[in-house]
Amino acid sequence: MARRQRLIAASDQIAERGKGLRFSVESPSGGSWPAFAIRYGGAVFAYVNRCAHISVELDWAEGNFFDTSGLYLVCATHGAAYFPDSGRCAAGPCKGGGLQPLPTVEHGGHVYLIEQEDGLDE
Repeated sequence: MARRQRLIAASDQIAERGKGLRFSVESPSGGSWPAFAIRYGGAVFAYVNRCAHISVELDWAEGNFFDTSGLYLVCATHGAAYFPDSGRCAAGPCKGGGLQPLPTVEHGGHVYLIEQEDGLDE
């Protein structure tokens, strides 16, 4: 399986527990899905921007994914809460589901998405 790195942001564009950076990824069907990257605990995490409860985007305003405490990612539609470092459901209607993680790497002052030739799960 071939892997390549795609630049998604300069490291300083993603602040600790701050506004997330939106981007898109290819879906297996050939279209694209909205995605986002956030920084939590000093590390960058990226996910498909799709709630596990109902397939809607999480952010209530572009890039606003964290709750007011900065401890959880929250779906603005129904309040599902997710752990920022794993995407696992923390509370609410996601009931054990989770966000679909996207592999990233950070080096040289930039954040890269690691893309795989076989794409994402549908």
